[in-house]
Amino acid sequence: MRALIIPAIAWTLAAGVHAVAEQSPRIDLEARAKLEQAILAGTEQAVDAIPLTSDEFIARVLASWRVGDVWVWQPDGGETRVVLVENPASAVTGTTVIAVKTGEQIVDAEGRPILLRSADAKPADTTSRIRRAIKRYLDVVNLAHADWRIRRDAASKLGAEQKLEHLELLKSRLALESHRLVRRSVEEAVAMIELAHGDAATRQSAARRLGELRSQAARDRLVEISKNPADPAADEARKSVQDIDSHARMNLLIGTAFRGLSLASVLLIAALGLAVTFGLMGIINMAHGEMIMVGAYVSYVAQRQFAAMFGPNHPAFGWYVPFSVVAAFFTTAAVGLLIERGIIRFLYRRPLESLLATWGISLFLQQTFRSIFGAANVQVAAPAWLLGSFEWMDVIFSYTRLFVIAVALLTVLAVWFWLNRSPAGLFVRSTTQNRAMAECLGVRSDRVDMLTFAVGSGLAGIAGACLAQIGNVGPSLGQAHIIDCFMIVVLGGVGNLVGTILVSLGLGVADQIMQPFLGAVLGKIILLFAIIVFLQWKPAGLFPAKTRNLDS
Repeated sequence: MRALIIPAIAWTLAAGVHAVAEQSPRIDLEARAKLEQAILAGTEQAVDAIPLTSDEFIARVLASWRVGDVWVWQPDGGETRVVLVENPASAVTGTTVIAVKTGEQIVDAEGRPILLRSADAKPADTTSRIRRAIKRYLDVVNLAHADWRIRRDAASKLGAEQKLEHLELLKSRLALESHRLVRRSVEEAVAMIELAHGDAATRQSAARRLGELRSQAARDRLVEISKNPADPAADEARKSVQDIDSHARMNLLIGTAFRGLSLASVLLIAALGLAVTFGLMGIINMAHGEMIMVGAYVSYVAQRQFAAMFGPNHPAFGWYVPFSVVAAFFTTAAVGLLIERGIIRFLYRRPLESLLATWGISLFLQQTFRSIFGAANVQVAAPAWLLGSFEWMDVIFSYTRLFVIAVALLTVLAVWFWLNRSPAGLFVRSTTQNRAMAECLGVRSDRVDMLTFAVGSGLAGIAGACLAQIGNVGPSLGQAHIIDCFMIVVLGGVGNLVGTILVSLGLGVADQIMQPFLGAVLGKIILLFAIIVFLQWKPAGLFPAKTRNLDS
């Protein structure tokens, strides 16, 4: 341990050098040579003697050593070499290797990579002591890692260990750190160590600081201190626990609202299409869920095509997401158009027959896609710009969910503009309110019906493209959402888009509030029961609209 602490302090003093090193990868041949000696020696002391460095290759080799992917190889007539296995899955048949001392791939005399088999070398020895020494080294060296997430995790680990020897290192790191979240973790780690080892005044200050930082990691320790009246930090700890709990309740509220909003966005996009076909046309379209499925598979196919053309790591690959949203709309609109012209138009004003017909279409589409893509679910890979999240007030906001919310907002605006500011929307509203009068005024109601059904199907396709980004895609995808869509449309008021939006938000948030206490299934049952009871009181929903269906 002492061998680790001494270079750690020296490394801290050379902080300026490390700060520069964070900006670009560094090759530290001296540290690599020490690393090779440590692997050959196979002792805890040798690992502690490795200089702390920003050379990321050192951390890679140490991590591989822990899982047995570092070999000791002695070629015929040559010196013993320590190598890093590049492809562990091919260790039996032969894999390329990298020399630990130089960090370069080992090649033969003609410059071709050497394929080394596991039978030709032996794994470097590891013991529990060596693995603990490697972990200590990685936790400390990761404080200067280029990735702020790794730096934050390293600070959190050192704070959880509460070892006094890490205190000066963390304080020095605090002076260099500029990332807000990493600074918070380092401050938290410093306060936790001072709370464990400081004098009375230092412990009181540390307890107060942990409360200001709203540290969940330190809450249990603060509760323990607050229960001991003889502890000089008891009062500060009690106040800090109250602050932390208050902050946690606020985080829970914000997190639930965000998750509810993201779920509501998915439900809203899916229900908008049904609100158009069921609400405005009076068609009980049991195949609406399959329109969602078609949109999801369009996104899956677009992702595969973009990956084949550009590769998954090319910047152009990310454009498949907006492309798939547009393609899903037009593809499902075309499918809806075919269904309306081929079947639905012969069944207007015959709700039972149209329900059975669309149910049959639903089964046909499911089996068709099952035959084409298989019964198993497939996964759509998100592009780099949709991966990750940002954190605010300890609540994580994923980019994917935010994207779905943005698409929902744009879709609602587009539908509103189409219905209220376009000639086509005027025809739709006039036909909905009084079909006979609209026809007398020259509106071709059959074309309006065709257009409305196509747009409603296209909106379901957009919902499918969004769902593909947050879950798996399968032939039964639409069935999981069709009941929710009907509940939203009926409860919001048939034909009322405002009601559809408000009920989507309400159901999404209510579902997220109830799930932690009742579970997903029981929560859904209670919601359904509450809606049925409500409809007994107000059969036309929250916002009843006057449509041709209600008039009749």
